[in-house]
Amino acid sequence: MPYIEIGTSDYRRTLVSMLLGSLVTFAILYSPQTLIGAFAEQFQVSPSTASFVISFSTMTLAVSMLFISVFSNAWGRKGIMSASLFITSVLAVASSFSTDFHLLLTFRLLEGVSLAGFPAIAMTYLNEEIAPDSIGRVMGVYVGGTAVGGFAGRVIVSALTDLFSWHTALLALGIFSFLCSICFWLYLPKSRHFEPVGISFGHWLGGFKSGFSNVKLLSLYGIGFLLLGAYVTLFNYIGYPLSKSPFNLSQTVIGFLFVFQLVGSWSSFLFGKLADRHSRARLIGLGIAMSMAGALLTVYGHAALMIVGIILFAFGFFAGHTVASGWIGKFAPARHKAYASSLYLLFYYTGSSLVGWSGGLFLSSFGWPGVIGLICFLLLLTALLIVPLTREAPAPSLHQAGAPK
Repeated sequence: MPYIEIGTSDYRRTLVSMLLGSLVTFAILYSPQTLIGAFAEQFQVSPSTASFVISFSTMTLAVSMLFISVFSNAWGRKGIMSASLFITSVLAVASSFSTDFHLLLTFRLLEGVSLAGFPAIAMTYLNEEIAPDSIGRVMGVYVGGTAVGGFAGRVIVSALTDLFSWHTALLALGIFSFLCSICFWLYLPKSRHFEPVGISFGHWLGGFKSGFSNVKLLSLYGIGFLLLGAYVTLFNYIGYPLSKSPFNLSQTVIGFLFVFQLVGSWSSFLFGKLADRHSRARLIGLGIAMSMAGALLTVYGHAALMIVGIILFAFGFFAGHTVASGWIGKFAPARHKAYASSLYLLFYYTGSSLVGWSGGLFLSSFGWPGVIGLICFLLLLTALLIVPLTREAPAPSLHQAGAPK
């Protein structure tokens, strides 16, 4: 069967569908980030405890992706992704009626499980269905959609909470997500290159063994872990220096600073296209350099430099992540692409949970410069992980044999 080529109707449908799926997934995943203060006040818990509404979802999302791939190999890519979006939307609606913090955490934990079905499979679907010489561009659209989804979820929920309540905000987000899920199911082209494999523990174990046996894949997993860890650390704690002198910004204004994350969408589109024609290792290195420069600019205590730093940091992060995630399919064997993608995302979201949490320790001990010091150290480690990827060209998998480079 032919691959989906640029300029075709199926190509446009795929792009729109991936944007919709990303919007639902990452809007629901990150929307409570701006509500941590409201949860702490209403449920009489500490801010660190209230932050579990994020960490519960990201951790269960990461773990669930280890298992969801085995079902997608048996039941199909589109069905699993559609079910993930539908179930998550329903849980988001249900969570809006929570009157107890433990009940809210239960819904967030379940949302983490249901959310796993889209990001774990989307990368595999794209690597299977899109023409190999165009995968970088499409992966850029997908990653760009994650930036749009994260921004929309945070800002829209914050605005609706100010106007009404967080209950109303989460309800509206859940209903909107359900409508997007219907469009995704109707619009995404069916898989043409999917070959079903029976649910087998042996195949599941073999797939993950394959994912851990390739040094280049391990390097990409580490890059994902460190990149998102650094990114979440900066945006988790950027509100602390901004809320104090000389900035003294309100929480509402700080929340709207997430609008600068939208530059990540353009960065993803741009670097996705560049990855199809230029050295991926150099592109990741360029993204790391931009992120480090942006992080250092936030130390100087000047509002304009702070904003430029945030923009540059976000631009570099999405550039590096887009190229790294799109590279997974180049090294993973054809039958084990889903497992390799799941492992990349496992490390990616584990970095968000663990490194993002540890940044608070550096903030308490060393202030904002300590946080930036940690981020720069993480980015230097990320740069070192590029070295194994440049030692030799990857051998084409069975899926890619004979395909243009």
